Amino acid sequence: MDWVTCAQSAACTGIARRPFGLCLAHLSPQQLSSVLAGMAPGRLLDLRGTTLSGDLLTRVVRATCSRPGRTRLERARFTGEVRLAGVTFSGDVSLDGARFDRLASFFGARFDGNLSMAGAWFARELSFHGVTVRGHASLDGAMMARDALFSQAVFEQGLSCEGARFEGYATFDGARVGGAASFRGARFGRTLSFRKVSGSAWFDAVRFAADAYLSATGRFSAARARADGVLDLAVQGGGVDLRQLVVAGTTTVRLTDSQADLEGAVLHGPATVTGCGASTLTSLREVDAVSLALSRLDLSACGFAGLANPAGVRLTECTPRRMGMRLPMLRWLARRRAPVPGR
Repeated sequence: MDWVTCAQSAACTGIARRPFGLCLAHLSPQQLSSVLAGMAPGRLLDLRGTTLSGDLLTRVVRATCSRPGRTRLERARFTGEVRLAGVTFSGDVSLDGARFDRLASFFGARFDGNLSMAGAWFARELSFHGVTVRGHASLDGAMMARDALFSQAVFEQGLSCEGARFEGYATFDGARVGGAASFRGARFGRTLSFRKVSGSAWFDAVRFAADAYLSATGRFSAARARADGVLDLAVQGGGVDLRQLVVAGTTTVRLTDSQADLEGAVLHGPATVTGCGASTLTSLREVDAVSLALSRLDLSACGFAGLANPAGVRLTECTPRRMGMRLPMLRWLARRRAPVPGR
């Protein structure tokens, strides 16, 4: 720790308040009143390593008029419910390594700078519904043991949840992400709903232990990801990287003016890839799919080498747009489905 800790005991990690030498949680009532009186909107709020009950947190928020400035809460512990609805943080906020023992609700809060919650632990529900982060937001390595709600949130400079664990239901429905949302190496223990999300998204090497409903506007990647249930994906206006994706359940991919690569994917359940507008499929090389339906896609540049089960591929309105291309696999699929005379 890079701060002077509380003199109350060697076990207390709370930052000492001058001139008392004690953290906020161990001050006497008179000392606490003096420290709270010195807090004001826009000023630095430094409570690193401090244990905060629900009542103590409420008093701190009131002392800052719900508008703290730069806020440092690394390794802080929140033993009561955290309810910060409507609070505006006017500077960067760090909650790295913080622990939330009960509900953590930031419903409608606003962060005017960057937000870092790397390695934070949420033992109960987490709500980021309707939150706005004007800087970059990070939950890298965070642990969410219960449901996590990020619906309608706005992350203007991007969101990073690399290596995070979402053990409960997680939803990002209607969220807006400037730049991209990165979940590389994350784990989702229950259903993930990532629908109607605006922005690019990266789910490389992610483990979906249950159903996943995903969307993006822009680039999307789930390369080397594993889905144990249903995988439902809709992408508009971007490149889609699904190389070496493994799906145990049903796979549904809907492309709008997008280009997808499925090289090396293993699709154990029925799979459908449907295009709208100028949508293309660039590779089915080494794909292992029991049943794969392709509809309204440009396959003129698609590679088929090593396709494990050509008999399981069905084509609908997948006529190449550029003539004169060498498409032996496409012609073979078309011939084997031609009607037999007399039948």
